[in-house]
Formats: sequence, structure tokens, C-alpha cells
Amino acid sequence: MTDFAWDPETYERLMAEEVPDYPVLQEELLAATLRAPARTALDLGIGSGLTAARVLAAHPEATLVGVDANVDMLAAARRTLDAERTTLHQADLRDALPDGPFDLVLSMLAVHHLDTAGKADLFRRVAGVLTVGGRFVLADLVVPEDPADVVTPVDGVEDVPSPLTDQLSWLTAAGLRTEIAWRHRDLAVVTGTRTG
Repeated sequence: MTDFAWDPETYERLMAEEVPDYPVLQEELLAATLRAPARTALDLGIGSGLTAARVLAAHPEATLVGVDANVDMLAAARRTLDAERTTLHQADLRDALPDGPFDLVLSMLAVHHLDTAGKADLFRRVAGVLTVGGRFVLADLVVPEDPADVVTPVDGVEDVPSPLTDQLSWLTAAGLRTEIAWRHRDLAVVTGTRTG
């Protein structure tokens, strides 16, 4: 992972330009979180907090811990989110995760910045902070089977998506029961549930 300078002022516009199905991806992530109620949630790569705000609205009993490496994005999230229900931490996805347990761990368009080993390691650590029955909802870029389905610009340095089949294998190896909640071209929403 590099230290790309995300700008909270232009983030939404950039996502709309570079990820044509960004609004649908966000809706599908939200729908996947609603399959079970959550009281404690962890957002990995919380960014400006817009997705987290929707998750908190959908889970009115939940508190949320948000993690992001970018100070400016955390400041934007702080302005967006209810301070009484949210705790924010500056950390990289390769750092230790906040202490759980969490009923819900979510990540949108952040994990594809990790290399292969980084993704597999993160999935093991996520499994370790989930409650039994807790769910990991991952909404992100994937390498599609058909190269014609690549519609999102990928630089191969900051953006290193992996095939969906590989990510499902890593989630399973971490002890999570997986399900593809939604898939379209080079985007997917995957869930991993801790069963024991």
C-alpha cells in the first residue's frame, strides 16, 4: 500500500467518475448488513463516513468503530457521524484491528489496496474480532473472469484487486462461511460469517 492522498472534498465525485456502479455497490453493501442486526460494528477504511452513516441509520442500536489511515478522511468522518455512536482510529489496514468483538465488520473499496498476503492476513484478523454469528461484509473491486468486465481504472500500485475466487478461498481459510451477495463486472459484495 502506498500513501495516496485522498481528499474528502473530491472523494465522492472521484468515486462516481471512476466506479460507475458506486451507488449500487453501496446499496448492496447496506443490504448485506441488514441480514442480521448489529449492535457493534467496525468499518475498515471508513473514509469520509458516508457509508458508515447509512449503516448506523440502518442499525439504530449499533455503535461503530471506524479505521482509516488518512487524517483528512477521518476529520470528514468525524463531521459526518454521530460522535456518541462512533469511535475513530487512525490506522492502516495492516495494523492490529481494534479490540472486538464485533457483530459486523464492513469495508468498502479499501481492501483492494492490500496485496495478496495482506488480504489473506486481514481476513484472518477480521475473523478473530467477529462474534460467533458475526458477519464480514466486503464491497470491493475484484479481478473479473472476463477482462472485458474491467471498467474501473486500476494502477497496479495503489490498486491491486484479486480474483473473487481467491478472496473466497482466503475468507474460508480464515474460518468464515462465505456468500456472494452481489456481483457485477469488476465489483462484488461478499459476506463471511463466523460460525464457530
